[in-house]
Amino acid sequence: MTATGVVLLCGIPTETPLAMVADALSELGYPFLTFNQRQFADTHCMFDLAAGTLSGELRLGRISLSLEEIGGVYARLMDDRRLPESVALPDGSPERTQCRNLHDAISGLIALTPARVVNPTVAMGSNGSKPYQAQLIARHGFHVPETIITNDPDRVRDFQAQHGRVIYKSASGTRSIVRLLSPGDLDRLNRIRWCPTQFQAHVTGTDVRVHVIDQKLFATEIVSDATDYRYAARDGRPADLRAIDLDDAVATRCVALAADLGLPFAGIDLRRTPEGEWVCFEVNPSPGFSFYESQTRQPIARAVARYLAGIS
Repeated sequence: MTATGVVLLCGIPTETPLAMVADALSELGYPFLTFNQRQFADTHCMFDLAAGTLSGELRLGRISLSLEEIGGVYARLMDDRRLPESVALPDGSPERTQCRNLHDAISGLIALTPARVVNPTVAMGSNGSKPYQAQLIARHGFHVPETIITNDPDRVRDFQAQHGRVIYKSASGTRSIVRLLSPGDLDRLNRIRWCPTQFQAHVTGTDVRVHVIDQKLFATEIVSDATDYRYAARDGRPADLRAIDLDDAVATRCVALAADLGLPFAGIDLRRTPEGEWVCFEVNPSPGFSFYESQTRQPIARAVARYLAGIS
């Protein structure tokens, strides 16, 4: 591929993954602009779709960008209703309405642009239902832990009796802390009657996070005795991360899985069992890769930047 167009970064510029990709683009000497969500009052987006061709203009303060000039988009948008500058605005106020309309327009731009997008909105939809995504994962030869989603406490007790150790987490795309089902949790199981929850058979082994960027792959092994290593530091037990090489067969399956989900950039959560079996828990369509890169120095941000810029 050859470099064409300007890269548009969308989100909060100080958010670490976005900032790291911006730094990588700067190091590459590649042109980019940032839509800072917090500056929505000074941002305007107008576009038209005619005969399958997107045209229009994005104004970022005093800078104007033709939508046809955009060659890549990296989107890490937060809920605009939670922006510090909008949260105190009264419902129905002109400022709140302008903010909402702007974000609708930016979302439309991301969905319609022919540019390289990390990641396309439609492709990220599989993460909205973990059970649905698990079916797609299984097609690529990965084992998926036996799972139930229920609001029936008795069903959970039966599931634990069958599998012994059981974990629970959100069934949606909303991030949650994975926890081991404890006796204390069993005492409060009646609460799930109002909130169906996902329960899985616990799998013993070593966690491996795989970041796939187009055809490139970075694998990180995580050594931790925590149920959810991402939060191990809170308990004074930080996880040990190191870069590893995956065998070709597993690497090929990871790249194929990301491609099948339509994700140019994916974070795949694997666990290697003591027997050598590979289990896949989920695929993150907007991976917060900075945690892994800061520990291993793997050039993930640079790979994302090169993909957005169309540089092979």
